[in-house]
Amino acid sequence: METTERKIRVTLWNEFRHEKTNEAAKALYPEGIHACIGKYLAQFPQFEIKLAALDDPDQGLPDEVLNATDVLIWWGHMAHGEVNDALVTKIQRRVYLGKMGFIALHSAHHSKPFRAIVGTTGNLTWGREQREIMWNLLPSHPIAAGVPKNFLIEEEELYAEPFFIPQPNELIFGSWYEDGYIFRAGMTFLRDAGRIFYFQPGHETCPSFHNPHVLRVIKNAVLWTAPSEEKYEYRDECPHVVQNLAERIAAGKAKSNMTDPVFTELGIKD
Repeated sequence: METTERKIRVTLWNEFRHEKTNEAAKALYPEGIHACIGKYLAQFPQFEIKLAALDDPDQGLPDEVLNATDVLIWWGHMAHGEVNDALVTKIQRRVYLGKMGFIALHSAHHSKPFRAIVGTTGNLTWGREQREIMWNLLPSHPIAAGVPKNFLIEEEELYAEPFFIPQPNELIFGSWYEDGYIFRAGMTFLRDAGRIFYFQPGHETCPSFHNPHVLRVIKNAVLWTAPSEEKYEYRDECPHVVQNLAERIAAGKAKSNMTDPVFTELGIKD
């Protein structure tokens, strides 16, 4: 009997402001940066794509959408401060509990969700748009699959070190710019049970999201950050091991964080 694997539910969140007010951004991404990336990802049958934007009801992420998202891709720039703090906490907790992966693109380094998840300011140095060479530093990593050892981005906003982030778990991509600056451009983080990926390309007036290598990295990152269906439930609590849990349950005195000793869980007898 054939089995059908559940699709990875990907929500692409975008401020969707620049594309409405900036003619250069509108020309590159007439339907929005999120729609451009979403159109690419929708080619692959393992993904289920949903688009969300800041000016949508509930800022695009009501509970029914957020709780049905396996991977959240985030692009923000001019309106970081408008994102609701309660929503940020919900995103952070869902990532920490291993229910959702998080991908931050370009200026999302300063977004509220990214900073809340990784725990630092995300500050960096930036400058004019110019040519960028992206180097594949960890070709054996799944996010680097199918990506050449280096590729040219014809026009991209300068991001440069120092980049105030925690020490990444894995540094996969590094950038060199024609002005001589370098940048840690693609890296992973593990937070509690969640997986996070940051990727530098994607200024709103640059065509980076039409670059096939950039898009391939994003696709790979979706696959890597997506939560595994074959994992035990990780709950937001500190379990309390008790020797007589069955008796407590029967007496109506058990608490939600109580758990059996390992020997009882494994059915091991003295």
